[in-house]
Amino acid sequence: MKNAFWLLLIFFSFSACKSEYERIRTSGDTNLILKKAYEYYDKSDYQRAQGLFDLVLNSLRGGKDAEKAYFYHAYTYYHLKQYTLAAYYFKNFTNTFTTSSYREEAAFMSAYSNYLLSPSFRLDQSSTRQAIEDFQLFANLFPNSKRVADCNKYIDILRRKLEQKAFAEGELYFNLRQYRSSVISFENLLRDYPESPDVERVRYLIAKASLLLSQNSILEKKPERYQETINRCNDFIEKHPSGKYTKEVRQMRQTAEREMRAARKQLGLS
Repeated sequence: MKNAFWLLLIFFSFSACKSEYERIRTSGDTNLILKKAYEYYDKSDYQRAQGLFDLVLNSLRGGKDAEKAYFYHAYTYYHLKQYTLAAYYFKNFTNTFTTSSYREEAAFMSAYSNYLLSPSFRLDQSSTRQAIEDFQLFANLFPNSKRVADCNKYIDILRRKLEQKAFAEGELYFNLRQYRSSVISFENLLRDYPESPDVERVRYLIAKASLLLSQNSILEKKPERYQETINRCNDFIEKHPSGKYTKEVRQMRQTAEREMRAARKQLGLS
């Protein structure tokens, strides 16, 4: 009996709360709806707060209450982990309320919401790139903000994820024996991320893929491609004279030189 009493009490309390929300929602009283939206927000009831904000935002447009309401409305999406919409509404706020005291925070939160959307490096990185762009924009708009340090930290994390994506792409081409695509992909990685911690392995894989591409080419293309391999081996040895792969790269260069001479002889070029 005691358990049944408490269950009934919880049920009626919930029903009363729901009735209050419905009463407010259907009241048509903009001031009341807005007041209760803030109250629900302060109680961390973001779903109900969002529903009430949705009802009155259009009628507030251009008024004195619009700025704060739009800002809190964007935050309801953030707290509900609806980061795509949070990023959209924070950005819209930043572009709309250009003189607002909330603008700096909204610009940062737009970028941070996209940061939270950034997936594993193996997946599509559209959100990652958007977050980087937004953090860079924030730093340009608010160069003296204390949040710039966080922006730079998050940009480094996101750029590392893009490096991993680029490396995985080059490695996949290599494993599929698409050596030309592998070389191109890895060389793009070096161009875009010259400070990557993977540069030594990337240069090694470029040299190795180049050698394998040469060995699998038709005879007429072998001399030129072996010369490219030799150049890439030389580049590796110059930059990593005592590296983990240096001994193997020297052997690869010797192989390329020997096989280039053989190919030239077959073509009657030597």
